[in-house]
Amino acid sequence: MAVDFNTAVNAYRDAASAVRDAGKTGQVAETADPNDSSFANMVKGSLDNAVATGEHAEQMTMARLAGEASTMDVVTAVANAQHTLETVVAVRDKVLTAYQEILRMPI
Repeated sequence: MAVDFNTAVNAYRDAASAVRDAGKTGQVAETADPNDSSFANMVKGSLDNAVATGEHAEQMTMARLAGEASTMDVVTAVANAQHTLETVVAVRDKVLTAYQEILRMPI
């Protein structure tokens, strides 16, 4: 079974959209147990932390514009958000590569 790169990207986009939609409605896709250590909860927690890092950078930027934060705090928050985004992109690329390798395995 051969799957081209566009199919894999579309599958990733659909999964990301489902996670984003579930986050907007406040629904948890798999389970509502916070003590559950499933892979889905680990991924959701990591993505929530990444989003929170980006939101913190935006809040610090707005606080600086209002004169309530120092430039150093804003630069640190933005650098952390950039590092988090680069990490998320690197993990996404690794997942896509692993998915492609799995598809290439003989049955």
